[in-house]
Amino acid sequence: MKTTRDPVVLAACLVLGFATVIGFTDNFVRVIAAEVGLWQFHVTRTLMIVAMLLLLARPMGLRMRPKSLRAVAARSALHGVALMIYFGALAFLPVALVAAGLFTAPIFVLLITRFVYGHSIGIVRVLAVALGFVGVAMVLGREALEGASLAALMPVVAGAFYAMGNITTREWCAQETTETLTLGFFAGIGMLGLLGLILLTLFPIAVADGAQGFVTRGWVWPSGAFYWWTFVQAAGSLIAVAMLMRAYQIAEASRVAVFEYLNLPLAAFWGWLLWQEQLTGHAMLGMVLITIAGAMIALRRAQLPEVSPTA
Repeated sequence: MKTTRDPVVLAACLVLGFATVIGFTDNFVRVIAAEVGLWQFHVTRTLMIVAMLLLLARPMGLRMRPKSLRAVAARSALHGVALMIYFGALAFLPVALVAAGLFTAPIFVLLITRFVYGHSIGIVRVLAVALGFVGVAMVLGREALEGASLAALMPVVAGAFYAMGNITTREWCAQETTETLTLGFFAGIGMLGLLGLILLTLFPIAVADGAQGFVTRGWVWPSGAFYWWTFVQAAGSLIAVAMLMRAYQIAEASRVAVFEYLNLPLAAFWGWLLWQEQLTGHAMLGMVLITIAGAMIALRRAQLPEVSPTA
């Protein structure tokens, strides 16, 4: 019997693996944030990831030299800027509001793939993204819909940059290896982290105690616990991001993006399991809507032919 490898189903499985691993490791950022700053964390994690990739390169036959340095650098810069804006907004906005802004990325993916690259997206996928975003708002709660201001636009800007980075993965970097994109992703974030450390050293500012000083804290001498949890973050992120990048390489960005909504229910699950955080009824209903949105994408995957990029 002949079997068919459906790229959308495979991509969904890869994103599920990504969300499971990231949901676990990200729940321990609060432990890191209590001692060390965002910038030092990213620099340290990047060094660990680069070391792991170099150790794995020869035995696993990894090819990390990019075919197009410009394309990989552009993609890394887009994702790096998105994550730095996202984390920077956490300094003065509620986490729920920041997360809601970042999860506008699939909407930007749909708009860009349709009007820039000419891909057919279909009414079902438009409705699926809308339904998924409603689910996200319900999971995050009322706080995600309040506080409209200039500052509140920052997470939305992060969502736009994140969407552009996701699209370039397939449109510009489809021929690159997963390990090349993984190295570029973390290298970009690491360089931004190093830049932040340099600026905070040259222009130090007041730092709050504990996790409240995560974004404004410069270099500190950390404990062994920091290095352990950063290593857990590095190893988990390396595996998870590689799975997500592969998903975006094998399937259309506007389809894969919807599956990223799995991040929220899985992060909430790990939060409940690790920290006994409870979910509201609205949050659980939101997760149901997110699941339905992903199913709509999978069931309608072959209805319309994809159009070749026009740009």
